[in-house]
Amino acid sequence: MRTISSDVTVRLYYLDEGDGAAASTLAYAPLSQALALAAAQPEAVQAGLFVQTDNDVIAYLDLIAE
Repeated sequence: MRTISSDVTVRLYYLDEGDGAAASTLAYAPLSQALALAAAQPEAVQAGLFVQTDNDVIAYLDLIAE
């Protein structure tokens, strides 16, 4: 099980898996702010969001399901 402090800085990014797949960084922010920003995105965007810490990457939808 993952545990992380809500004030650790993470990278929130969107992975567009279309032609020429590319990752777009939405924010470098504390986890709590990154999650709030992710929650404000449309559902179609949320499906492509990922949260990256210093040593882990997890899909946003998997993170909020835990």
